[in-house]
Amino acid sequence: MAITVNGERIEDKEIQQEADRLRPSYEQAFADLDAEQREAQLLDWSKENVIERVLLRQEAKANGAEIPAEEVEAAFAKIKEQYDKPEDLHKEFNADSDEKVKEMIELQMKVERKINDVHAGAAEPSQQEMGQYYEENKDRFKSDEQIRIAHIVKYVNWQTDEATALQAITQAHEEITNGAAFEAVVDKYTDCGDSGGDLGYVMRGQMVEEFEDVVFNLNEGQVSDVFRTRFGFHVAKVYDRKPPAIAELKDVEKEVAQQVGEQKKEQALGDYLDQLRAKATVEEA
Repeated sequence: MAITVNGERIEDKEIQQEADRLRPSYEQAFADLDAEQREAQLLDWSKENVIERVLLRQEAKANGAEIPAEEVEAAFAKIKEQYDKPEDLHKEFNADSDEKVKEMIELQMKVERKINDVHAGAAEPSQQEMGQYYEENKDRFKSDEQIRIAHIVKYVNWQTDEATALQAITQAHEEITNGAAFEAVVDKYTDCGDSGGDLGYVMRGQMVEEFEDVVFNLNEGQVSDVFRTRFGFHVAKVYDRKPPAIAELKDVEKEVAQQVGEQKKEQALGDYLDQLRAKATVEEA
């Protein structure tokens, strides 16, 4: 059944299209509801989404900031490049001329600016809000085990064959075994000598699997045997290990502020839409 929003007719087809768009994620989130309840709620939410979208469009058209003609022309030209024929562009926008497409682009730009204006009016996150968000979402700031490692590497490539690389890395390992400091041997042999071969702190998933299989099984201060990865031969040393831990608020404050800020922007937009909805006349057509 169609609805009218402040006199503008919205066909049922538009609500069904919104339901189809929402359905995949919606059905996953509300799988515990029976099918009939789920479909009824989905249609109700879809209708509200469409109503809010229409209200925002109406408000932007009536009271939105003017968009300079050159900005509309630039946006139109960019969109037009995506279509081989003007007819395809018109069909996509359900329009019968370039001018009609430009009008629709201008209106969409007004809507986007209206949303940006509402977002800009949202209050900055307070320390209390950030602290509450952090306490309620600590698992988001949990880091896996980290180890600080350095390595000596001899690449196997068009310049160095397998036998030559293995001979060099074996010699380096023997010097360490015989008492030479790992840090003194690195610069003599490695093909990657920046920072004395120090890779800093790493977590699983950052290095190739065959490298991680070795280094994450070393104790602090231990030097590995010679081992092979897809890049060549390595000898690695672990300097430090950090167990899984939750970052302190002061260390993730920027990330928390951003996430709370996004929540406050969405809340501001929701409140604004509620105000438009309270003043609107919505009727079943």
